[in-house]
Amino acid sequence: MIRAKLAIETGALTHEQMEAALFSALDSLPKAKRVLIIPPDFTRYHSRAGLLTEMAWRYYGSSLADILPALGTHFAMTDEEISTMYGRTPRDLFRVHNWRKDVVTLGEVPAEFIGELTGGRLMIPWPAQVNRMLVEGKYDRILSIGQVVPHEVIGMANYNKNIFVGTGGSEGINKSHFISAVLGIENILGRADNPVRAILNYASDHFAQALPITYVQTVIGMDAEGKPEPRGIFVGDDSECFYRASELSQRANIFLVERQPKKIVAWMDPGEFKSTWLANKAVYRSRLAIADGGELVVIAPGLREFGEDPGIDALIRRYGYCGTDAVLRLVEQNDDLKQMLGAAAHLIHGSSEGRFSVTYAPGAISEGEIRAAGYSYLDLQTALKRYAPDSLKPGFNTLPDGEEVYFVPNPALGLWAFRDNFPESASR
Repeated sequence: MIRAKLAIETGALTHEQMEAALFSALDSLPKAKRVLIIPPDFTRYHSRAGLLTEMAWRYYGSSLADILPALGTHFAMTDEEISTMYGRTPRDLFRVHNWRKDVVTLGEVPAEFIGELTGGRLMIPWPAQVNRMLVEGKYDRILSIGQVVPHEVIGMANYNKNIFVGTGGSEGINKSHFISAVLGIENILGRADNPVRAILNYASDHFAQALPITYVQTVIGMDAEGKPEPRGIFVGDDSECFYRASELSQRANIFLVERQPKKIVAWMDPGEFKSTWLANKAVYRSRLAIADGGELVVIAPGLREFGEDPGIDALIRRYGYCGTDAVLRLVEQNDDLKQMLGAAAHLIHGSSEGRFSVTYAPGAISEGEIRAAGYSYLDLQTALKRYAPDSLKPGFNTLPDGEEVYFVPNPALGLWAFRDNFPESASR
């Protein structure tokens, strides 16, 4: 049942409005004596989840026992990131999720169910895995805080993804990502209902009913300058909360263009995007917009590696972003990819499938490394001089020499699509 909804179509919610909505929803719940909060990590800095976590700490006080950022496969947060994102929330409340060691399996989604969802392409079971703290921590309230936004693996991020992927284990994360990649990223992006979401919903309905989870979900739009602004907060304990947030996000975060840009320039904030594992949101979120034969230029001053995990980083360097057919062949031929299907999925998602070119202007990865991974290279200073992010406005721009570029100031905040490629019915 949805317990609170506060949303606007344009303009920004104030901190006071968000706090009032959160506190009103928490007041309507049974009193909690031992609380776990599961917020996103620094890769969702703009979600306002850090602010909401700090508010929840003030609300619960000593009843707040633990905070477990939903890292998934990402690096653990640094002290500086925690301070920047979560403000005055006490540092000693934070725990680190280890996706390889800290998990328990609640149950298994049957292979037959997944076979039906994938049209018989994959007949594999899927384990519903969560961090063992959720089961063994004896919490009477688990507050899952996060942002609903178009997403390449799950269609629309958050809800039970924050639980089963954010605090999930190696097998569950790898398989969910691979299932999504096999189904095709273009068939998943921006859709609230899709086969991967159906798998997670099955797990929620069959295996997670005993977990006292309340979802706090934000929708973050963009103002005229491309800066993030909160448009909605939804609080509830079932899928209705997610679907209402998705409806707003689809209006606030899906940007339809009337004609396909030949060149898209994406700016990746150096504080957030330090790997292609994350910075490839530029590839995912613009691919439905860019014209055949076009070019995506990704300006990423903070880029210093490929994977958020040393093992995954090594696989990306070894095999590169070589397209669906090639990656599927490599999975069949190489045990290291078979055992890390999430990395294989990432290699598929990060490929343009030869339809357009991807050019990276990185901060701390060499030209040779970028080209070996399957991308083109542009010197960072050259990119900053030609495509100065501060001088571009979101959308179409004409440069002094007449070149037209479409500027995306933060690909993590939305999905860009050519209207003919993404009819209104596609988001359902």
